[in-house]
Parts: sequence; C-alpha cells; structure tokens
Amino acid sequence: QVPVVESGGGVVQPGGSLNLSCVASGGIFTVYAMGWWRQASGKQRELVAAITNDGRANYIESVKGRFTISREDAVRKSTVNLQMNNLKPEDTAVYYCKGGGEPGYWGQGTQVTVSS
Repeated sequence: QVPVVESGGGVVQPGGSLNLSCVASGGIFTVYAMGWWRQASGKQRELVAAITNDGRANYIESVKGRFTISREDAVRKSTVNLQMNNLKPEDTAVYYCKGGGEPGYWGQGTQVTVSS
C-alpha cells in the first residue's frame, strides 16, 4: 500500500486554478508537518508550501497570495490540499506531497502544466 497519494494535476491556462489533494495513510502523518514540493524540468526540487500539525502554514515567496495549503487530520490519515489560483507558466512542474518527518514519505507526484 502506497502511504502517500496525490491527485488533481492537469493542464490549465495562465490565470486558471487547480486544487491538488494528498492523502497520507498512517498515524505518523498526523504528528509531523506536511509539505507540497515541486520539480520543474531541469531544476531542483523545491518546497512550495508546508503546514504544521497545528495548522501553521509557510510558502515560498513566488506563490504567496496565490496558493493556499490546508490539512485535515483523522486518526490514521491526513489529507492535505493545495489550492492554486492565478497560475503562471513558471508554476509548471511535477508536484509532490511529503510527510512523516525525516526522511519521510513521498508521493508519486502529479503533473501541473500551465500553458496557453
């Protein structure tokens, strides 16, 4: 069983919106911060947004005011969403969800393409 599964990627025009969802199965995920990372072609993976288990969120500068991270924890599951608005071509990347401390658990990734 894959503990971290992302969904919600796709192709959208500049200015459009997407909502990414991550379901992390296991009680360990409710203890640690969860994060959304992205990796564009030819670039290093970067942390886009993170949220602690008590709801404090942080973002990289380039997405502030456009992206919103949220989470909902159950007994053995955490669901983390990334609402992305006013998308730009430079947001194009594979988006990954990660949680469970270090080294943690990664999802398989979901492609986001912003193009006209």
